[in-house]
Amino acid sequence: MPLEDFIITLFCWVEEHLNRLMGDQRLRQRGFAPKLTDGEVLTMEVVGEFLGLDTDQHIWQYFRQHWLSWFPHLGSRPTFTQQAANLWAIKQALHRCLVIDLGAATDPIRIVDGCPLPLCVLTRAPRCRLFAGEADYGYCAAKRQFYDGFHGHLMITVKGVITACTVTAASGDEREALWELTEGVHGLVIGDKGYISASVKAELATVGINLQTPLRANMTETRTPNVIQRLTRTRRLVETVIGQLTERFHFEKIRARDQWHLTSRITRKVLAHTLGIFVNRLLGRSDLQFDGLIA
Repeated sequence: MPLEDFIITLFCWVEEHLNRLMGDQRLRQRGFAPKLTDGEVLTMEVVGEFLGLDTDQHIWQYFRQHWLSWFPHLGSRPTFTQQAANLWAIKQALHRCLVIDLGAATDPIRIVDGCPLPLCVLTRAPRCRLFAGEADYGYCAAKRQFYDGFHGHLMITVKGVITACTVTAASGDEREALWELTEGVHGLVIGDKGYISASVKAELATVGINLQTPLRANMTETRTPNVIQRLTRTRRLVETVIGQLTERFHFEKIRARDQWHLTSRITRKVLAHTLGIFVNRLLGRSDLQFDGLIA
């Protein structure tokens, strides 16, 4: 798909669903409406993220240099950055609409996993003043290293659609984050060994969730090898999604100084990933085949 068509497709989707969300309501209760519309800002953010531009400054610079004729009311960078951050709740609402449109809201099988969101290397942690009292020390088992920052938690469907995302301190328990991720979910949820807990499994069962994880070496396995193999193969999909978020959307890089901007930043990355799946389906492509999507 040519980049021009990609921008138009996303803009049309954003405008349609933004109008449906807002209806006759006003997003701003006072003052004049910005010259650059909210739909234009959201489109620029999503397109920028998909192109690998992971900061407000880079997105603003790119569209000012290459697409100013399409977005003639693009003003100063601080104005764009503030307007984009103020739309964090709208981005979350648009993502919920997209999950419903893709048929992922009622998927009976979900996969959960997490990834580190480091603020800085461990040697700089004592001097870091960002997110004081919110960030914490944690350990990344995949990289076998300690870090200072947060931990991102994702829930996806077996098609790779992200249905929920949350962030906790790096020292937070992955099992506690399950309750936020699984709100309104029923059916099978597959996780890794970090989600092992007999009490959590029993509590989730009371609300219709069947939590399945691999067992540790000292635990007795009652499931058949075929079931274990299928669970393991299915769970690997979340690693693919996290890999895409990390490599294409730079999900692991904080690049924010407060919760407001961090929430907006993470939400637009999740929205951009999910909209990529939406466009792939329009074109009859594989859901997670992002390479080559834009000519």
